[in-house]
Amino acid sequence: MTFRDSVYERARRAGRRIVLPEGNDPRVQEAARRLEREGLGAVEVLGRPLPASRIPDLVRHLRARRPDRFPTDAAAATALQHPLTFGAALVGLGRADVMVGGATFPSGDTIRAALWAVGAAPGITTVSGAFYMVRDDAVLTFTDCAVVPEPSPEQLADSAVAAARDRRRIVGDEPIVAFLSYSTKGSAAGPRVERVRQALENLARRRPDFAFDGELQTDAALVASVAARKAPGSRAAGRANVLVFPDLDSGNIGYKLVQRLGGWEAIGPILQGLARPVADLSRGATADDIVDTAAVAVLQAGERS
Repeated sequence: MTFRDSVYERARRAGRRIVLPEGNDPRVQEAARRLEREGLGAVEVLGRPLPASRIPDLVRHLRARRPDRFPTDAAAATALQHPLTFGAALVGLGRADVMVGGATFPSGDTIRAALWAVGAAPGITTVSGAFYMVRDDAVLTFTDCAVVPEPSPEQLADSAVAAARDRRRIVGDEPIVAFLSYSTKGSAAGPRVERVRQALENLARRRPDFAFDGELQTDAALVASVAARKAPGSRAAGRANVLVFPDLDSGNIGYKLVQRLGGWEAIGPILQGLARPVADLSRGATADDIVDTAAVAVLQAGERS
C-alpha cells in the first residue's frame, strides 16, 4: 500500500466534514466530486452568495475570538464576505472539521482567516508549513518550507512541535526531529548556528515526548554511518524523519531540490500549528492536489476511534 493509499484509507474511516469555500472554481468543483466519490468525507462546497442564515452565529464567533479585530457586528460581517474567512469560521465554530482553501487567493489570506477564526494550537504561537516528501516507502517531513522567512528560536521550536504532532496523525509513526544547520555539534560557529542551538534549548525546556537533536548537517541527520562519526550518541542523528530547516530560503530550496532532482513527491504545503485544520492550496493547484491536501487535512483533525 502506498503512502497516498494509506492516507486515503484512514481519511475514509475518519468520516470528517470538509468545507471547500471557493466553489465557483472548476478545479474545486471537480475535487469535490472526487472527494465524495472516494468517500473521503462529507463535502460542503460554498459559492456566492454565501449562506446568509449562518452569518449571525459566525459573527458572534469571530467577535468572541477576536474582539480587538472585530469590535462590531458590522466588522465581523464584512470579514465573512470573504469565502476563506467564512469557511474558516465554520471550522472554528465546529460546523465543519476541515477547510481547504487558497485555490484562488494568496496564502496570506488563508493564514489570516485561520488565525482569526480558528487560532493556534495550545502551546504554539506560530503557524508554519510542512511538505511531506514521499518516495517508495520513505516519508520525510520538511518544515518550515512555506510561511516564516526568518524564524526566531521559539518559532523554530514551534515548527518542530507542530510537525511532530502532525506526523503522528498523518504518517502514523514516531517523529524523530533534526534541527538542520551547516554545523554539526559545534563543527562551526556563527549567528545562524547559535539560533539553531537556541531553538534546541527552547524545545528542550518544553520537554516534548519525541526524540530530537541539533544542530545537525543534513547528512548527519539522515545517514547512520555519517551520524556515527559526526554525532555519536545522538537520539536523532542518522534516523531523522522530521527535518527542521533554519529559514524559509533553505526549506523552500531543499524541498524543491529533493522533488525535482531526487524524484520525490512533494505533498503540501500543509499548514500546521492551528487548533483545527485549515489547509492552504497553491493557486496553481490541480483537482488532484486539492483532493490530496483535503485527505491529509482530514488526518490532521485526528482519526476517530
